Amino acid sequence: MYRNDGFRELGRQECLRLLAKVPVGRIVHTRRALPAVLPVNFCLDGDDAVVLCTSATSELARAVDGTVVAFEADEVDAASHSGWSVVVTGPATVVTDSVEHERLVRNGPRAWVPSPRQIFVRIESELVTGRELVGGRTLYGVDLTS
Repeated sequence: MYRNDGFRELGRQECLRLLAKVPVGRIVHTRRALPAVLPVNFCLDGDDAVVLCTSATSELARAVDGTVVAFEADEVDAASHSGWSVVVTGPATVVTDSVEHERLVRNGPRAWVPSPRQIFVRIESELVTGRELVGGRTLYGVDLTS
């Protein structure tokens, strides 16, 4: 985070609480040595790991398994110039344990596009950062709504 840029930094627990409120985020990974960003639905597992559900044949699962990725979600109100953004950074792994997989089938995120075989990708939250802009006012007292 950049200090004094008009946003309020959020603590880890506040970030995780906000993440739990939204159904869609974006996973950031590397594809052919370039950054790639994909929107995905997700859920928090154990209150701090981000879990995605995707097809076992998806390019995403192959690209992120065993790598460090970033995951971002936000909520923005353009009319009031307010909102928040949270980024989780950590290693991503495909869930291979059958007991864990079955638990996530029952309690994890649901794929929006059905496929014959679905897998789960877990992103451990090694680094959680976030920031908020409330009501279109910066730390400097500047009104951004005019």
